Amino acid sequence: MENKAHALAAGAFVMAVAALLVAMAWWLSREGGVRVTYELSSREPVTGLFLQAAVRFKGVPVGKVTAISFDAKVPGNVLVRVAVDTNAPITQATFGTLGYQGVTGIAHVQLDDGAGPKTPLESIDGGPPRIPMRPGLMGRITDQGTQLLMQVEEATRRINQLLAPENQRLLMGAVDSAGEAAQGYRQLAADLRAVLATPAGVPKISVPELMNTTRSTLQSLQATSGETRQAVAEVGQAVRRLNEKGGAVDRLSEGVDALAHSADTLNATTLPRLNRMTEDATRAARQVGRTAGNLSENPQSLLYGNGPVAPGPGEPGFTAPAAVQ
Repeated sequence: MENKAHALAAGAFVMAVAALLVAMAWWLSREGGVRVTYELSSREPVTGLFLQAAVRFKGVPVGKVTAISFDAKVPGNVLVRVAVDTNAPITQATFGTLGYQGVTGIAHVQLDDGAGPKTPLESIDGGPPRIPMRPGLMGRITDQGTQLLMQVEEATRRINQLLAPENQRLLMGAVDSAGEAAQGYRQLAADLRAVLATPAGVPKISVPELMNTTRSTLQSLQATSGETRQAVAEVGQAVRRLNEKGGAVDRLSEGVDALAHSADTLNATTLPRLNRMTEDATRAARQVGRTAGNLSENPQSLLYGNGPVAPGPGEPGFTAPAAVQ
């Protein structure tokens, strides 16, 4: 009779614990308040977004994701249906993005306000109202990174074109022409000095010959100036394209700033949480190991409990071991 009473008590205890677990699961999964259904249509992938994912408005939890499917109205888009609390200020200026929790890759829907009327959002075709979906931070970084690489490639191609062998020959030709022009000026000055210093009775250099020499020197100088001006203009145009607002250098700086901000967020928020989660999992594993060891040594304790503790020395009912007696 005593064994049956222990079994009945153990069964009642198990049933009570199961009922408590069911009640706790219901309490944890219950939906609080009245919620309104909205839809978000995204042309971007929704990798990492699952059912029951959180919906946050400016960081405040306001609902859950209830369905993820393909958009029948816009081919190629992904349709995300969410249930949001009625007290959330959803207006025509509200838009949604995908946010990610650190390095885990788990996504959530982030709602925010933009420029536009602050009137309540209403349905147009009789279905749930639709909230516009915009690319998230990672999507913008990916798009800008692709454009940045294309612009850097274009700038590199133009620089290579500017420094091509034929352009180098043009620059060297301009330098050589400048040297020839300088030599011509020196020769002209020497001729003028010779004309002015020629004594009476000595044949002087004729004026037509001097004019021809001057004309050829000026023509050489003009050609050299034109080539030099063209080379400098091409170099200046390439430098302006690199340094202008929205150019390759500017976009490269923006990409570096975005990557630095992401690294700071990772080091300041995600890694400490990941370390705490690892420590909690280690403690839980130790507790499960101790429980399994106790059950292995005393399996009947699952139904009958651990039983009374044996009396120690000096306590009533203590019996010394046979070796001691």
